[in-house]
Amino acid sequence: MLELSKVSSGYGKTEILHSVDLEISKPAVYVVLGPNGVGKTTLFRTVAGVLRPFSGEVRLGGNDLYADNKLRHEIGYLSHLHALPEEMTVAGALGFYGKIEEGKAQEAMDRIGLRDIAMKKVGDLSQGQKKRASIAKLFLRERKLYLLDEPTSSLDPVVAKEVRDLLLELSKERFVLYSSHNLYEAQEIGEYIVLIKEGAVAFFGRKDELRSKGYHVGIRASADLGGVIANGRKEKEYFVVMVTGPQEVGEIVKRVVEAGISVYEVKEMGNPLEDLFTGGLS
Repeated sequence: MLELSKVSSGYGKTEILHSVDLEISKPAVYVVLGPNGVGKTTLFRTVAGVLRPFSGEVRLGGNDLYADNKLRHEIGYLSHLHALPEEMTVAGALGFYGKIEEGKAQEAMDRIGLRDIAMKKVGDLSQGQKKRASIAKLFLRERKLYLLDEPTSSLDPVVAKEVRDLLLELSKERFVLYSSHNLYEAQEIGEYIVLIKEGAVAFFGRKDELRSKGYHVGIRASADLGGVIANGRKEKEYFVVMVTGPQEVGEIVKRVVEAGISVYEVKEMGNPLEDLFTGGLS
């Protein structure tokens, strides 16, 4: 279990995270969403044991992360920067980090598909290749918790999917926190969503819980619906309104028909995750 209790964190005298509470108790992929600059990386650095919080506690397995340095060995952290020596080959660098366990370097390279660049120097790799090598480093040993800060940025679509598939398999027994501002990725891989806004947790829950918070439907009708439906807006040929489920949609359509207006089409507009990300859900 990972637990953050009233955690405030930042750099120098600047506070980026403000009294964050978060409790993660089930092995799964938790996608940490939010625009750039809202505190995702600060959160990851704090949970990884790299950035001591100003206040509050970070607990792993019930123990204070910053009171027991051994706990940090249970965490695998991939930052948005690669962390392998530029002058070493990929195989050499991974062998150096994985030398305590026989065969782990080769196994890690096989999992991420690095055989083709194993003998290249890290400094000669493309950004995508460096990212793949850094991900392989993350899997040199088993961890309880994996933190991946935008792991698929700069990867081609095929490799990105392979990484997501690997993390989904890993999440059956491990905790995986995965930061992104890519809504498609969040929908593909995330069982749980953690939305960070202005340094605080704005939403935390299962992805399928978002729908219960509301979603938008568009109604195309024979007349303007502004006088029939409150709190809606005109969007091209549709009148868009927030609803909480099919029953409410049916009630709205009934009201429109009873007002003598023909309904031509009703369709869902956007998706709940996009609405949450852009601030459309309350």
